[in-house]
Amino acid sequence: MKAITLLGSTGSIGTQTLDIVHQYPEQFRIVGLAARRNVEMLAAQVRQFKPEIVAICAADKLPELQAAIADLDPQPIILAGEEGVVEVARYGDAEAVVTGIVGCAGLLPTLAAIEAGKDIALANKETLIAGGPVVLPLVKKHGVKLLPADSEHSAIFQCLQGVPVGGLRRIVLTASGGAFRDWPVDRLPTVKVADALKHPNWSMGPKITIDSATLMNKGLEVIEAHYLFGLDYDHIDIVIHPQSIIHSLIEVQDTSMLAQLGWPDMRLPLLYALSWPERLYTDWKPLDLVKAGDLTFREPDHQKYPCMQLAYAAGRAGGSMPAVLNAANEQAVALFIDEQIQFLDIPRVIEAVCDRHQAHNLATPTLDDILEADRWARQEAIAVCGAIASQSVVLT
Repeated sequence: MKAITLLGSTGSIGTQTLDIVHQYPEQFRIVGLAARRNVEMLAAQVRQFKPEIVAICAADKLPELQAAIADLDPQPIILAGEEGVVEVARYGDAEAVVTGIVGCAGLLPTLAAIEAGKDIALANKETLIAGGPVVLPLVKKHGVKLLPADSEHSAIFQCLQGVPVGGLRRIVLTASGGAFRDWPVDRLPTVKVADALKHPNWSMGPKITIDSATLMNKGLEVIEAHYLFGLDYDHIDIVIHPQSIIHSLIEVQDTSMLAQLGWPDMRLPLLYALSWPERLYTDWKPLDLVKAGDLTFREPDHQKYPCMQLAYAAGRAGGSMPAVLNAANEQAVALFIDEQIQFLDIPRVIEAVCDRHQAHNLATPTLDDILEADRWARQEAIAVCGAIASQSVVLT
């Protein structure tokens, strides 16, 4: 039985991971849970899965959580704040930590888990995008495994099983195209938040759904693929695949292409990350190619998706630039959701912040450098958004 700690237990990654643990009680057990602020759901999870330790990031919610599970015997260790989440990540005999925390907030707990010698089921893009220069040396130092738990990188990882070292030639990441894949570009100035949250294929949280609409999610996945699989950016491509049946592909040196297919279901990559190298039997609906019908592909429209090229540029710049890109995007998306900027302002803000960082990009950043770049970029993004709102500057 594999012991697991789950960070971000009340989000979509977390709840689907717990569905897997519930379905396979002889394979997995929960050691620790951490969530952001949903006390009611977290308390129910604690009752069902009986972790040894639990943390709620929103420290003001600690009394509410304590009261909600006061009758449990034995009581788990109950912590709060970012420090509490870090303690959960490094705690006890958990063999693997599932990182389902959204955004750069997942970086410090993931580093703590790595330093504690725990394998990482990586469902948090920002761990590598912002922290790659720090994370990868730590993974090597502590001899832990970094297993992708999102659908695209899991697909690549699955396709690579049995491919010899040096056999990989190219990666092709598939993208749904998001909420506006069938919209003409000239309609994008009219986009409302509710429009951007209507993903055609998936049910996800608001931030990742907006990233899908801008295609920044795929740009971030390009950077993550670079760190995970070691290919340069000229050999990582993106293709729009509206059906979301092929989750990504690889091309090997002889030009053969290998793909991983399945109905859109985040449980499959999560299960594989937890069970690798084994393949566990599931009773989930198998893919029926006849019912799936036509599988189509098209090149992304660079005019519609400028965020994609911003991500490639940041990845090629390397150093602290990907952390700045990621933080500026998070801040811009948050301001768009709050209706403080327009949809098309998101790439404008990101580009402006990255341009301002160029002269200060650090080739080999430390953890402190990355955290400072993240803090600076968020602050700078707010300033740029304020300038847009007041129309005191014009961004191109």
